[in-house]
Parts: sequence; C-alpha cells; structure tokens
Amino acid sequence: MSLKRVGGKRIRILAQCKAEKKKFSPNYVREMEGVWHMHTQSRSTTLVSELGTVALLLSESKFTTATLTRALGSSVPLLLMHLPPPTSPVPDLCAENALREVGSAFWNTALGGAHGLLCGELDVRWEHDLAGGGGTWLVVS
Repeated sequence: MSLKRVGGKRIRILAQCKAEKKKFSPNYVREMEGVWHMHTQSRSTTLVSELGTVALLLSESKFTTATLTRALGSSVPLLLMHLPPPTSPVPDLCAENALREVGSAFWNTALGGAHGLLCGELDVRWEHDLAGGGGTWLVVS
C-alpha cells in the first residue's frame, strides 16, 4: 500500500492491524482515536513539511455496522481497511476466472472530505496481477 501527497508534504500514518476471526468492534476505533489524540498532542511542533496524521485500522475480519458508524462520525482522520487473509490459488481455474475477496476500504470526512486532511482528493484502488502474482491496495491523494 502506498500513500502519496502531491506538493511534497508528508503524511504521518498511525496503523494498527488486527487478525481476529470475530468481526471488528467499535472498541478498536475508540482505542485508535485515543492513540491518535495522544500522538498529536505530544508533538510540540508541527513540521512545515508535514500535512497531518492519519489513523489506519487494518483487519482480516469484516467491520460491524457500529464500527463503521463510529469511524464515519469521528473527528480523527480515519481509514479502515478490510484485508481478508490470502486464499490458496485454485490450480484448475485460469487466473482471469478465479474470483478472490479483495476486502473493502472506508474513510471518514475528517480524512477524505472536502475540508478533511486530504481535501477530498483520495483514490483507493486494488491492483491485481492476472498472472496470479497477487494484488496490492493503493491509497493515493
């Protein structure tokens, strides 16, 4: 995954990964909001070349409705990504016909809104190698 910003300003990413079988609960969002607030308050000076800080939550399990509601209503710039565990390739199927779950991405207005950290310029896409080499999430601002 890559996150780039036009204009040379750096974006700091605070990330937390969860590999649990149960659905992702809003408690993880609240925990990350606390980490984000502690981090941003502890930084006494803001670098001119730094645009801001994004909270990134990655999960192998899906998000509950309550989790998405909490994240979308947060004032913290949040990006939630569901990245299912990789599946083993099916040898009898050609790569073009083998469907695999790619997950999902959700962000709130504090990150991708017109007045958010990225000023409405957020492009999230999944790029996949049809030859079976896997795929990559790209987050571009």
